[in-house]
Amino acid sequence: MKNKIRYIWLLVVALLGSSACLAQTPTESMSVAGLKDSVTVRRDERGIAHIEAKNETDLYFAQGYVTAQDRLWQMDLYRRVARGETAEIFGKTILEEDKRWRRFGFAHVAEANVKNTAPENRLALDAYAAGVNAYIATLNEKTLPVEFQILQYRPRPWTAADSIVISKIFDDALSNTWRMDLMKASLMDLPKEKRDLIFNPSSPLDVLLIGKDNLATERTEKTEKVYRKEQKLQNEVLSKSIISKNSLSSVAELLAEAETVRQSSLERIGFYAEDLAASNNWVIGGKRTVDGKPLLANDPHLRAAQPSIWYLVNLSAPELKVAGVTTAGIPGVIIGHNENIAWGNTNVGPDVQDLYVETFDASGKYKTPTGWETPVIRKEEIKFRPNPLSAETQIEILEVTTTRNGVIILEEGGKKYALKWTAFDAKNDSITMLAKLGKAKDWTNFRDALKLWSGAMQNFVFADVKGNIGWIAAGKIPLRKTGDGSTPYDGATDDGEWTGFIPFDELPQLYNPPENFIMTANQRTVGKSYKYHDLIARAHTVSRAKRLQDLLNANRKVSINDARDYQFDMFSVINSRFAREVVNLKAASEETLKLLAAWDGRMNADSKAALVADAMRSAFRNKILGGNFGAERARSVFFPHDPALFDRLITERPKEWLPKGFATYADLLKACETEVKETIGKQSGADEMKWTWGNRAKSTFPHPLAVAPLIGGQFMIDALPQNGSGGAGASPNVGAAVSMRFIAAPGDWDATRHGITTGQSGDPKSAHWKDQLDGWYNGNTPVFPFTKSAVEKAAKQTVLLVPRK
Repeated sequence: MKNKIRYIWLLVVALLGSSACLAQTPTESMSVAGLKDSVTVRRDERGIAHIEAKNETDLYFAQGYVTAQDRLWQMDLYRRVARGETAEIFGKTILEEDKRWRRFGFAHVAEANVKNTAPENRLALDAYAAGVNAYIATLNEKTLPVEFQILQYRPRPWTAADSIVISKIFDDALSNTWRMDLMKASLMDLPKEKRDLIFNPSSPLDVLLIGKDNLATERTEKTEKVYRKEQKLQNEVLSKSIISKNSLSSVAELLAEAETVRQSSLERIGFYAEDLAASNNWVIGGKRTVDGKPLLANDPHLRAAQPSIWYLVNLSAPELKVAGVTTAGIPGVIIGHNENIAWGNTNVGPDVQDLYVETFDASGKYKTPTGWETPVIRKEEIKFRPNPLSAETQIEILEVTTTRNGVIILEEGGKKYALKWTAFDAKNDSITMLAKLGKAKDWTNFRDALKLWSGAMQNFVFADVKGNIGWIAAGKIPLRKTGDGSTPYDGATDDGEWTGFIPFDELPQLYNPPENFIMTANQRTVGKSYKYHDLIARAHTVSRAKRLQDLLNANRKVSINDARDYQFDMFSVINSRFAREVVNLKAASEETLKLLAAWDGRMNADSKAALVADAMRSAFRNKILGGNFGAERARSVFFPHDPALFDRLITERPKEWLPKGFATYADLLKACETEVKETIGKQSGADEMKWTWGNRAKSTFPHPLAVAPLIGGQFMIDALPQNGSGGAGASPNVGAAVSMRFIAAPGDWDATRHGITTGQSGDPKSAHWKDQLDGWYNGNTPVFPFTKSAVEKAAKQTVLLVPRK
């Protein structure tokens, strides 16, 4: 009997084993020049590459190879944007965009950065570049990605500097504060009470993580002196003629024009972040979760484009196991997890850019504290196509002037403004930081890696398998000799000299806080009592952070599904508060009052109330600006704390801000309603059944070639009615700007959920061109397998890359 049972058991095991073998995907073999040893690439049902190598050189080589397989033209476009080379393929109409990037000189910075990188830290960059080039070498005119064929050119070889220069696009997208410096200076003609309100970062909606704000009652003699000194510096801006009163409107217009060029360039590739507001993340300790393990969630917000800016990958070598997203062209993983920790990012928005008004004489020299000096003149040859349909190019010469303070970025009223920026430092080494982060085992390793971070300052949240959670706002924040850099300096003095950076140990950070959760959503995370508050709290938003705090406070046992629902939440705190004030003041028609009173505050695609509330709030803002700045200047004025400012105006209703012609704020709001109904009627027609949020707000996924006649259709993805809202009235789910969603439970890595907007492939004919779109739109983020057994089970294709002999 025992032998019979044993026989049956062996038969079952054999059958199961053979079934497992039958279930495994057949392995294809591909010979590749440049590899040291064989590499296994398994692709799952979403086409995600899970790369397993025997050494890290081959691992990064294979990452470059497979990324180029999926996204080569996107990679080439990214480096062209950052280097200022897009007019060479798109034509003269975007020449101003190239000039902007050439002034920055990021191509030169990246080349110098490579030379400054220690040989041991170049492994990932060089191996990745070799892998990209190995794939390019396999292509001929017929097998090149379709965009190259349409535009009639072939990609040049990839270099380590190309990967670095792409990282500079993030710097531009997430740390563009110099416009705020000039705008603040241009607003110094306003009455003091208005300036104080505009530049006061405090709001009842604030979610602070460090420090307090009670300075009104807690000010010491020292803080009073600091405050008075700051006010004196601000009041001296106009008296020193940094911006003359008769040029205020032209300054605002120049800033608007500069932002239009910037937005056009970044939107084309999916990197535009409105008002620097980009992302939600939070981390929850095991005491606050269903399974007792930490939870980490992150969803970056950048304007959608096709292909997605993110590329999912799983990298495995004997001493490295990391998975998550990177950007096509950058080796490693930017946001994700390894076997021990998970991390996610949101933008901080501190001041890392300063402007200097330079004084030039007739000979072209500029004034310094020690006398007159000759600026550096750099000549940039920019190729452009006079006819976009022809590959023939011409050259335009751009002269770029650089002083000791930085590059001349703007000229107005005879004045030249030089820009100093941390991104211009050729010794920055953020790529090395990503490699170290991928191997970090604990909080100490995590902090050590972030000491190398020199990109746009980020809120890095952390969770590990031991149950620890943490947060660090990491980045290089300049310390100035005088002032805080919030208005332009006189370049002829040394007042704006950078004397160092905020010490890493003094950056905002938390580790295992008593609340057992940490959340950031581009809010002001530090109170005024924090030593470097004015350097970090430069630009922020409030709506998403307040909503997420309320959700997390209300749930003492959070699950992965809860985290998923919070990422997809469509409640707008700002629009809800605005609607409440309209109802309380009875400042609309009876029909609109009933509509807004019954509204649940959610920006659902099928909601009429969401449309009316958002449109009325925008009209309210526009009328306030027009009444206080005049129609011409109002079109281009902007504020660093815009959502909080206008929330305070509608709730506090100060008389000095009420535009002329209105006796009360209720009258103003009634005028807004009339205007909004007329505008919506023109846009959507008389049928009010079509007056919905989703009919006005659309999620679109533009490809740079989608607008091209005849051939553009293959790149088009139909627009979708948008759930959620971005901008000032943002909900946690900001609709089209949600570039990816990530949820990790350290220790249960195969339960990780990670998804991007559309798909892994940049080929419109691929099954993975937009196969993730439905899940993204409906908030169903897929599981992303991590362990070898889970990856093998999920594999739909297995390719063995072997060294070519």
